[in-house]
Amino acid sequence: MDSTKTENSPELSLFLPVLDEEENLRPMHAKIRSALDLLGKTAEVIYVDDGSTDKSLEILKSIAAEDGRVRVISLRRNYGQTAAMSAGIDAAKGEILIPMDADLQNDPADIARLLEKLDEGYDVVSGWRRNRQDKLISRKIPSQIANRIISLIGGVPLHDYGCSLKAYRRDVIQDVRLYGEMHRFIPIYASWAGARVTEIPVDHHARTMGKSKYGISRTVKVVFDLITIKFMASYQTKPLYVFGAFGMLAFFVSVLAGIWAFGLKIFYGTSFILTPLPIITIVMFAIAVQFFLMGLLAELQVRTYHESQDKAIYTVRERIGFGMCDTTAPGIRANKVKNPPAHAGGSE
Repeated sequence: MDSTKTENSPELSLFLPVLDEEENLRPMHAKIRSALDLLGKTAEVIYVDDGSTDKSLEILKSIAAEDGRVRVISLRRNYGQTAAMSAGIDAAKGEILIPMDADLQNDPADIARLLEKLDEGYDVVSGWRRNRQDKLISRKIPSQIANRIISLIGGVPLHDYGCSLKAYRRDVIQDVRLYGEMHRFIPIYASWAGARVTEIPVDHHARTMGKSKYGISRTVKVVFDLITIKFMASYQTKPLYVFGAFGMLAFFVSVLAGIWAFGLKIFYGTSFILTPLPIITIVMFAIAVQFFLMGLLAELQVRTYHESQDKAIYTVRERIGFGMCDTTAPGIRANKVKNPPAHAGGSE
């Protein structure tokens, strides 16, 4: 048994959300230990218990007592996989972050292949369950459709966004904030930050113990989150564009309805009270004004968000030719490089 406590800055951080997986935890951890021992890298394994109602937490505590690389986070209640993933990311200290499921369907032996792909210069390597061992109608077909739509809208062509087994470099994931069901979109967030993203086929095993926590009902949530992703991708720093577009459309309808109403009045003698066009004109004009004002408020919020936190609207991969004292981190507003004062008597 490895009783040595994990180093403060391990090379790898594995984190696994857990929800009622008491039958799978020990076999899963045995596979993880074997995989890590073969790698020969310093590592930590973070289990995030997401409000389990079985004996999962007790088993995790026992595993932590036996293996010094294990850390356990117990959430107060079931918050969902995205929140559990976020807790794992926040707690991880490694240079490479690797999430995976705890239900024995992901194979820890694939971690070595993910790391090999990272060594080729990629920042994110996503697992692709090419031979997925799940039900065809309720899981595989909806997933294939969703993955194509996500790839099209998100601009990152992956076959399998739903595969939890991925590898990330810390600098492309440490500032990601997750909500809803957005853990599956992390490669898109990373790509926005300039990360190099790729995928490799990984093994996928049929579930033999426990029950799946996912159903087709999650598709609706994914659709809503996808709408959010598209909005953030296109208009996160320029919300007035989208609100203004709807405002202009409402204003155009208002003007068109007004012209039509006056045309009927002048050429056909139709009273304004006999047609709904004047009401449409007023209502659509009011809606147009509201859209414009909402866009302006959104612009103020965006600027307040970025400026109050000194948060830049860009990220830097690397800086070349700057002084040694210039240690501006990626994603942080660049400091001005000041020239040293010249000597009063000129150069020596």
